Amino acid sequence: MSVLSRREAVTALAALPFAGMRQLPVPLPAPLPRTPRRFVLVHGAWHGGWCWKKVRTRLATAGHDVYTPTLTGLGERAHLLTADVGLDTHIQDVVAMLEFEELTDVVLVGHSYGGMVIAGVAQRVPQRLAQLVYLDAFLPEPGKSLADYTRPTGAAVAARPSTPAPDWRVPPRSTAEEFGVRDAADIAWARARLTAQSGKTFGQPLPASPAIPATLRAAYIHCTHEPWFDEAAARATRRGYTNRTLFGGGHDVMISEPERLTAMLLELAGEG
Repeated sequence: MSVLSRREAVTALAALPFAGMRQLPVPLPAPLPRTPRRFVLVHGAWHGGWCWKKVRTRLATAGHDVYTPTLTGLGERAHLLTADVGLDTHIQDVVAMLEFEELTDVVLVGHSYGGMVIAGVAQRVPQRLAQLVYLDAFLPEPGKSLADYTRPTGAAVAARPSTPAPDWRVPPRSTAEEFGVRDAADIAWARARLTAQSGKTFGQPLPASPAIPATLRAAYIHCTHEPWFDEAAARATRRGYTNRTLFGGGHDVMISEPERLTAMLLELAGEG
């Protein structure tokens, strides 16, 4: 057997690290991080911020900032309910939260009655918003109230008295099951949290001005075939909004279909 010279041995040893390196896999470039979005989710009548729990968790896990304010007089703020709480109160709730939290570039989602609220917010602080998403929601026109869309055609505007009516406290219109909640545990959970709402919130119209900027992106997610939501979805189409459907989960899709709704919100926000 031949013996290596000193020079040959040194050369062979020096080459070993490089030989090992050639066998290592070439690392792939890391994927670019997604831009975190700011979601503000506004609940509907008789609900509270609690109803977004499943969606809030999923959006936050995906790396997004999520706010779920409870409107005055509802949910954990039910002790603040009075006959004077109106649509203007709820609009101010959300405007104040945006301002105190210094939020901009917000995807503002309104469920059901919450469509009235986000429209009012868009009138007040459009510069803080990136997009409106109406989730099976009322799509109000300036100067109109929720009652204008739900009462029979030609009926008198009885929901705008100058003094509160004796029955100003309006109980939930539907049960958890009628809202589309299917799981027994979810039904019990929602049933324990639905609370009455002031009638003034339904009878007070959206301010007649200013107009919501036409440049503000908007989308409509249609979930049920209630007449007023069918009408709102059709009007959203005529306005050129991005339209999506999420049927099969009932009206409270944030409870019954959180995975599908979360995916749709991310897609609409450009993260799908």
